Amino acid sequence: MRMRPYRPGDERALAEVCLRTADAGGDATGVLDDDGLWAEIFVLPYVARHPEFAFVVADDDDRVVGYLVATPDTRAFERWFREEWWPRFAARWPEPTGDRTRQDGILRYAYARGPGAEPYGDEFPAHLHIDLLPEAQGRGWGRRLIDALIEALREAGVSGLHLVATADNTGALAFYRRLGFAALPSPAGVQAFGRAV
Repeated sequence: MRMRPYRPGDERALAEVCLRTADAGGDATGVLDDDGLWAEIFVLPYVARHPEFAFVVADDDDRVVGYLVATPDTRAFERWFREEWWPRFAARWPEPTGDRTRQDGILRYAYARGPGAEPYGDEFPAHLHIDLLPEAQGRGWGRRLIDALIEALREAGVSGLHLVATADNTGALAFYRRLGFAALPSPAGVQAFGRAV
């Protein structure tokens, strides 16, 4: 395996990794009515907006088995997501009126995104999403991906980084603490972390 920068053409593989890790680190295939929703919220907008802050882990056949995507400026990214990225999906995924299903909850999250929706953006302006398939876990790739991102953020003059994980993803929560991320006050069901870069 090796780490490399994201390349155009990786999108389908990124979407697959996202789907296979979206359920608290486990396979989310069939969890929602439309499996494509995960990637359109949690990975593809990042590579569309900030490909320079996207890295992948690929196996010996160059099959993507993990990724890290990020934005250096959460407030600007969230504005772009709300005004430019998400509107194209309104016909495919209309805004739900309630939270009857898990998909409804995720859609309500997507429709609510915008500047100021993430309270950590002032102190920790960058944020990331990282996902690794089981064959890439426990081998140091997560640490290497985050180290590569931190180096890129430092070069860009970014001062802090945050992320949010589901509270039931215990492996991820322990991993972030080991990498020097500090727990931040968080709503029920999630845990936010931040660190200086």
